[in-house]
Amino acid sequence: MSLIQELCERARQSGVENAGLALECLEQARFQQHSMVAAVLGLDGLDETQFLGSLSSWLGLPWWDQAALEIPASLRIRFPARVALRHQLLPVAEDEKAFWVLTYDPFDLVAKQVASQAISDKPIHWMMSTRRRILQALRQGYGVGAETFEQILEGREVDEALQEIQQEVNVLDQDDSEASVVKFVNQIMREALEQNATDIHVEPLADDLQIRYRIDGVLHEVPVPSRIKLLQASVLSRIKIMAHLDIAERRLPQDGRINLELEGQQIDVRVATIPSVSGESVSLRLLGQQKFEFARLGLDPVSDARIRQLLAMPNGIVLVTGPTGCGKSTSLYTFLSTLNTKDRRIVTIEDPVEHKLDGVIQIAVKPDIELTFAVGLRSILRGDPNVIMVGEMRDFETAEIAVRAALTGHLVFSTLHTNDAIGGITRLIDMGVEPFLVGSAVRAFIAQRLVRRLCPHCRVPASHPIAYLKEIGFPLEKAGSIYQAGGCEHCRNTGYTGRTAIYEICMVSNRMSDLITQRKPGTVLRPLALEEGMVPLRTYGFAKVVAGVTTVEEVVRVTASDVEVQDE
Repeated sequence: MSLIQELCERARQSGVENAGLALECLEQARFQQHSMVAAVLGLDGLDETQFLGSLSSWLGLPWWDQAALEIPASLRIRFPARVALRHQLLPVAEDEKAFWVLTYDPFDLVAKQVASQAISDKPIHWMMSTRRRILQALRQGYGVGAETFEQILEGREVDEALQEIQQEVNVLDQDDSEASVVKFVNQIMREALEQNATDIHVEPLADDLQIRYRIDGVLHEVPVPSRIKLLQASVLSRIKIMAHLDIAERRLPQDGRINLELEGQQIDVRVATIPSVSGESVSLRLLGQQKFEFARLGLDPVSDARIRQLLAMPNGIVLVTGPTGCGKSTSLYTFLSTLNTKDRRIVTIEDPVEHKLDGVIQIAVKPDIELTFAVGLRSILRGDPNVIMVGEMRDFETAEIAVRAALTGHLVFSTLHTNDAIGGITRLIDMGVEPFLVGSAVRAFIAQRLVRRLCPHCRVPASHPIAYLKEIGFPLEKAGSIYQAGGCEHCRNTGYTGRTAIYEICMVSNRMSDLITQRKPGTVLRPLALEEGMVPLRTYGFAKVVAGVTTVEEVVRVTASDVEVQDE
């Protein structure tokens, strides 16, 4: 049996159903002189551990099955980052006689030759592990951009290297992707995309430069090269150049935008700089291409029907409420995408425009030329729209115009920063909108939060004290259907992968409208909303817990602790 046939058969045994496709990928990889193992690892349905484990047994190579997989500090110095990262080789041990190095591709002879040249004084004993574990350990051990950082400083004095770096930064344009600092910054962004991060924070400390990614709503510190502080000024300058900001201005905050292509994907990056006592801190919000499909909202059947009912209304206001980062914009874009048909004119005014929707007229707020939400909204109303989206209701003027628009036959979507759905009513009235206008113009308040999804590969049954479940309002009869986070290589040992939304939908009925007009407080409005079918955020979240989607801890973390418990 040839090597290709052997690999194809082992791929089939490891879960790949389409043997013909596997054979075609292997033939193409051999013809193009690419890695055949990598070609197999890219096939759908493959169990990576099973495939590579069977390969190691067939070749007689030891399999690294220890739980811990990390690079000893002494080996990071001996085994160059450029070799480890470029060829994806992981040094794990050394003694007086030999080196032990992990690989997932035992047929990569070039990698083996380069490794032998880098470690010429000792023989290398090869072992195997999964690609996912090796890449994760490399990132953790060497730090993001370590290969480029090593090349920048290799063989040069620090002062000389920094002088050359600064000259690079001063003359680079946005398209020059070959220079070292540009490559380093691109690696930071590429790494963030690979880990599905939504934000990158580059934060100067007194003696270090800290880089953190926000993944699934939680910040994670990123390992960086040990002397990364040397590149602080150059990295920050490069980011500011890409965002068309003033690199000489370090005392005032600045905002900018970067449009770039990474890994074949168009990425829109919002950049914000903040001056601090240790230097400028830069935050980057990554806005990649996203499909706004209604099914991806993850609504239960009742909530799905209610929102579709709202979208079918010819006029009125639908307000989505919640704190920053709870997915309000994603929900609004999904609503607009659902309504985006040839017979509707949809116009939005946003600060800023986060995603571009084909067929939708989108306006960006520009306060420096006095293009505010209110000014833009007035202009929109003169443009014969059917559907309007206002990024946020921040003041009385904007809210009043939106209400008038709803009363004159327009369907209006917007957001408010409140903790729950009922709080939206109070917020509008506090802004100065008359209660009778709120009751007659608003069709619904939708509060939402994002909870992390359990990793399907490592979730484990959970056992919580009954007293605790009772205290937080969890339905005790469902206590046997709870899972908790485990931790595995698929989820970076966090136990979670991705996020989903939980909702609280308060429909403004005739009875609700009457109470709003009478200026009744939230303590009166909330019981009526519950009576009319509103499901509290925490109760909605607990349904996701019972379904095995998320955990009790996640729902409690993102929901209020005082309102849902009393509703049971």
